Amino acid sequence: MNYFEFFEIPVNFKLDEAELKRTFYANSKKYHPDFFTLESEEKQMEVLELSTLNNNAYKTLSNFDKRMKYILDLKEILGEEGKNKIPQEFLMEMMDINENLMELEFDFDQSNFDKVQTDLKSLETNLLEEVTPFIENYDDTAPKEEELNAIKNYFLKKRYLLRIKENLNKFASL
Repeated sequence: MNYFEFFEIPVNFKLDEAELKRTFYANSKKYHPDFFTLESEEKQMEVLELSTLNNNAYKTLSNFDKRMKYILDLKEILGEEGKNKIPQEFLMEMMDINENLMELEFDFDQSNFDKVQTDLKSLETNLLEEVTPFIENYDDTAPKEEELNAIKNYFLKKRYLLRIKENLNKFASL
């Protein structure tokens, strides 16, 4: 049973977060192990598994990035870790930012640091704008491979940018 089935909601990148939270809390009460202490050991284990499933499902589905990865995994669009290819044209675009990161590493300059931060923010915004129509209009009853691939590429690019931001933050703390 996947997380969407468990919460009895359709597979979608956009969710009603308030409804998800209500369902999570209802399930938390329904499957709370303390309410089953007088049941058989088998029943207690079953409830514990359902409680764990509820928590894991909520942690995943309540976070947009984790939900995106989960759906891409469900649809078998995302390859094994390390086997996914980031589009080459994106990597070429990243050359300037990576060069600026190297400069910051050897000679920190606040204005250069601020510029890289601004460039990253702008890039993230543009990437999200490109994929938003696919996310907003996703229909799991008839998923289109090209749309799922666009979302996959967005996911991979976003992760790449996150690593750059983590490196950038190291310079800020020096």
